[in-house]
Amino acid sequence: MKRKLPFVPLLIFAVIFLLINGYALSALAPVIAAPLLPWLWVFPVLLLIVFSFSLSRLSVDGQKNLFKISAHVLLVYFVSLLVFVLTEVLTDIYRVIAGGINYLSKGNFIYPERPLNGIYLGILLSSTIIIVFIYGILKGKYAYRIIKHSLYFDDLPAAFDGFKLVQISDVHAGSLNNPKAVQKGIDLINRQEADLFVFTGDLVNNKAEEIKPYINHFSQIKAPFGQFSVLGNHDYGDYVKWESDAVKRENLQQLKNYHAEIGFKLLLDEHVTLEKNGQKIVLAGIENWGLGFGERGDLEKALKGTATDDFKILLSHDPSHWEAQVKNHPSKIHLSLAGHTHGMQFGIEALGLKWSPVQFRYKHWAGVKEENGRFLNVNRGFGFIGFSGRIGIWPEITVIELKKT
Repeated sequence: MKRKLPFVPLLIFAVIFLLINGYALSALAPVIAAPLLPWLWVFPVLLLIVFSFSLSRLSVDGQKNLFKISAHVLLVYFVSLLVFVLTEVLTDIYRVIAGGINYLSKGNFIYPERPLNGIYLGILLSSTIIIVFIYGILKGKYAYRIIKHSLYFDDLPAAFDGFKLVQISDVHAGSLNNPKAVQKGIDLINRQEADLFVFTGDLVNNKAEEIKPYINHFSQIKAPFGQFSVLGNHDYGDYVKWESDAVKRENLQQLKNYHAEIGFKLLLDEHVTLEKNGQKIVLAGIENWGLGFGERGDLEKALKGTATDDFKILLSHDPSHWEAQVKNHPSKIHLSLAGHTHGMQFGIEALGLKWSPVQFRYKHWAGVKEENGRFLNVNRGFGFIGFSGRIGIWPEITVIELKKT
C-alpha cells in the first residue's frame, strides 16, 4: 500500500527549493560555462523526484532505505545550498550599496559585477558544510564523549561522598546500524567503574523488537548498586499505527521484558532505596512526562513513602518535567536526570559557544543546570533518530560524582 503524499507541503518546499537553486545557479554563472548551467538543474530536480517517490512508498517493504538515502542527500544539498545563497545575498547587498554610493557621488547607478572572491567563498563554505555533514553521518553519530560533572550538596549523606553514577539516554536502537561502534560505547561506559548506572528513556524508536540485536551489548553494563531505567516518549509506540490497542500494549510489555533481560530495573512511578554504610539515598523514576509528548508520569506516586529530607535522585526522560513540577516541589529532589532533546544532534559547543536550534523549544537542553539548590542534568543522548548523524552535539556518556560540601 502506497503512502498518501502530503502534496501541498511538498509542493511549497519544491517551489522554494527550486527558486533558491535558481538563484544559486545565477550567482555561479560568472565561473561556469553557459552550456553547463542547464545541466546543473538535473541533479536537484531528480533528487526531488526520487525523494517524493520514496516518500509515497514508505509503507512498501524494501523502500525505506531509498527514502532514508534521498532524504539525507536532500538535507545535505539543501543546507549547503542555503549557506552558498546566504553568502551571495550578502555579496548582492554589497553590490547594491556600492551602486547607491556611486549614484550619490556621480549621479548614475552602476551595479557592480559580482566579485569572484564572493563566489569562491560561497563555494568553499558550502563545500565545508557538505564535508561536515558527511562526517556527522559516517562518524559523528558514534563519536561517544565522556562528560564529567562533580556536584556538591551540603545534605548528601557522608557515606555517599564520592559516589559516582553513569547516565546514558535515548539509545533509539531502531536507528543503530553499527554493532561494533555501539560496543565501543558500552566499553566506555564500563571503563568508568561507576557505582550506579541509569538510563533515562527511549530505548527504541517505536517497536520493542528494535532492541533485540543489541540486548547482548547493553546487558554487559554492570554497576555495584545496580542498573536502573525509565521509559521515554518513543517507548510507548505512539508514533506508528498498530493493528489494535491490544497489540500496542503487548509491544510495551515486551519492551519492559527486554529492560529486565538486559538487566535494567525499570522504575515506573516508583522509587528504590540505595544503602551504604547504614545511610541511604532515594532513587525514583517516573513514566514519561513531557509537555507535548504525553504527561503519563505520576511524581507523587513515585515519591510516596519518602521523607522530605531524604536525599533524592529522579529519573525523568523529558526536561520540561523539571521545569513544570520538579524544581519547586515541596519535597526537595536534589538531582534530576533527563534526556530527550538530543541537542537536536546539531549545534555548536566550542570556544565558549553553546548553541543548538533545540534551545528555541527547551529552556535547558544539555548539561547541568542548578536552581533553588536543585540540579538537572540533560544528557545529549547515546543514539540518534531522524537525521542519521550528529554534528557538533556528540553522543554522550555522563559521569556524575556526588560530593558533600
